[in-house]
Amino acid sequence: MIRPVRTLLLTLLLGSGAFLSAELAAQTTVDRVTPAVRAVEATRPCVVNIRGKKTLSDPTRRFDEDPARQVNGMGTGVLVDSRGYIVTNFHVVEGVSNIQVTLPDKRTFDATLIARDAKTDVAVIKLASSEEFPTINLGDSESLMLAETVIAIGNAYGYENSVSVGVVSELHRTVQVSDDQIYYDLIQTDAAINPGNSGGPLLNIQGEMIGLNVAVRVGAQGIAFAIPVNQVMEIVAGLIAERTGGVAVHGIMGRTVSESGQTHYVVEQVVAASAANRVGLTAGDRIDSVDGQPIHNRFDFERAFLAGSGDGEFEISFTREGAKLDATMSLERQVEAIAGDDPIWDVLGVRLDSVESDDFRRLSERYSGGMLVTEVREGGPASRRGIKPNDVLVGIHIWETTSLKDIRYILSRPEVLNSSQGVSFFLLRGREEFFGNIRLSSNDESTASATATAASR
Repeated sequence: MIRPVRTLLLTLLLGSGAFLSAELAAQTTVDRVTPAVRAVEATRPCVVNIRGKKTLSDPTRRFDEDPARQVNGMGTGVLVDSRGYIVTNFHVVEGVSNIQVTLPDKRTFDATLIARDAKTDVAVIKLASSEEFPTINLGDSESLMLAETVIAIGNAYGYENSVSVGVVSELHRTVQVSDDQIYYDLIQTDAAINPGNSGGPLLNIQGEMIGLNVAVRVGAQGIAFAIPVNQVMEIVAGLIAERTGGVAVHGIMGRTVSESGQTHYVVEQVVAASAANRVGLTAGDRIDSVDGQPIHNRFDFERAFLAGSGDGEFEISFTREGAKLDATMSLERQVEAIAGDDPIWDVLGVRLDSVESDDFRRLSERYSGGMLVTEVREGGPASRRGIKPNDVLVGIHIWETTSLKDIRYILSRPEVLNSSQGVSFFLLRGREEFFGNIRLSSNDESTASATATAASR
């Protein structure tokens, strides 16, 4: 009788121990899920890896060697709009002929450079897809505190989705990284940021983006920098406004205000005879939504006009003195007026942006300047001639194309529009020069040259 009792007691003790071990293991797992872990889990789907090839020239080459070499570039980006718009650093995509974006689920998409600001090193690219994507939550960089915990995610040295944790070391830093590039008002952190992290998010412990990682101090450890998110999104809003027509189209100038921990976009001024004026919007109105998209700041407001119903109408909800109001704002007349004043999209089939003089000098000393191709209309003259986004247009016919004014003048010339043989165009792809023949008249274009040809100069 003794052995069975001892066996029973041993069994009960072992069973109790197993139960306690499982309970302790579960408790340990809960303890390990820290705020930093939750922040990364929530944010990682919104962080993408960016790769592409850049063409670099070698000033030491012999005359009989290839004039340029291809190098692989890499960086990081952040999904900020469900339609596939991504914010990154301009230097990540500068000179990249074919931008490739890989999501955390390993799917890869082509992307197009939509807009960029070389001075602040901010760029917007868009995935070539119509599906919806997760987007990052934006924080408030104005409320950052010294020693606050921050998290960096990025493509460090090509190691995808690398995570590092640190603190805010200082605010409002000015950093000069080259003769051509100075950053102002940066966040300094000791979170490990390495080459490839550029363009990735700096997060707070709540998983909100509070900065865009941009630079490291060469030769130093624990010193890295990020552009404050408030500054980044104001720049992005301005870039989007330039693309959509901004105030010239909707007629609203506003400001982002904070109230009780929430941000709102409030109208400061309405342009006379504008779409906003026609529906009765006035200074002091708070914009709540545009086409169902909630509006909290200028970025939300400007990006709402990147796409619409297709008829130029947008449903706008706003609050005036506590009362909720709705209106249908028609932008059709403004959009038609802009298209009528600018034939570049219709006649040439491209959207263009200026190139900073310092940036252009790094590409070529042969020309005075050029215009960056940001978008190519499918099936248009430029598309049929092999012109691609990120090409730099430097000449058409006998004229250089250093500004939109130059191009509008060229496209107004009968000898350009109506030439039966077409006219020549010249462009830079990286540092390599190309030329071709393009015909812009409405006549049959079958006799024109079909592709750009590498220049042999």
